[in-house]
Amino acid sequence: MIGRLHAVVLDCPDAEVLAAFYAELTGLTRRPGSPSDWIILDGRDGEPRLCLQEVVGYRPPRWPDPGFPQQMHLDVEVADIGAAEPRVLALGARLLQGGGGRNSGFRVYADPAGHPFCLVWGQD
Repeated sequence: MIGRLHAVVLDCPDAEVLAAFYAELTGLTRRPGSPSDWIILDGRDGEPRLCLQEVVGYRPPRWPDPGFPQQMHLDVEVADIGAAEPRVLALGARLLQGGGGRNSGFRVYADPAGHPFCLVWGQD
């Protein structure tokens, strides 16, 4: 091993909005003292798990348009997609077409800044 994963960093137009979205979605907590344009969300162990970086002129990916590729995505495991989907949509996510479905074990969404992410279930 050369190193360990320190954090995943997402560019976005508004770090405050995206930090609130991912904190509610994943249970990660905002690190005290994080500036509003570089917010660190920590896991229960205090290690950084997700960083939100505000970028001027941000251009979101467009799923599944190869001209605006997704660049990266997060998989968020849920126990019950029927309970999780309305909650994630209420947070500001959008369901995306072109991937996953009712019986596939995953569905693709966009976060409030347009980053694709998946809710996954039954992946034992």
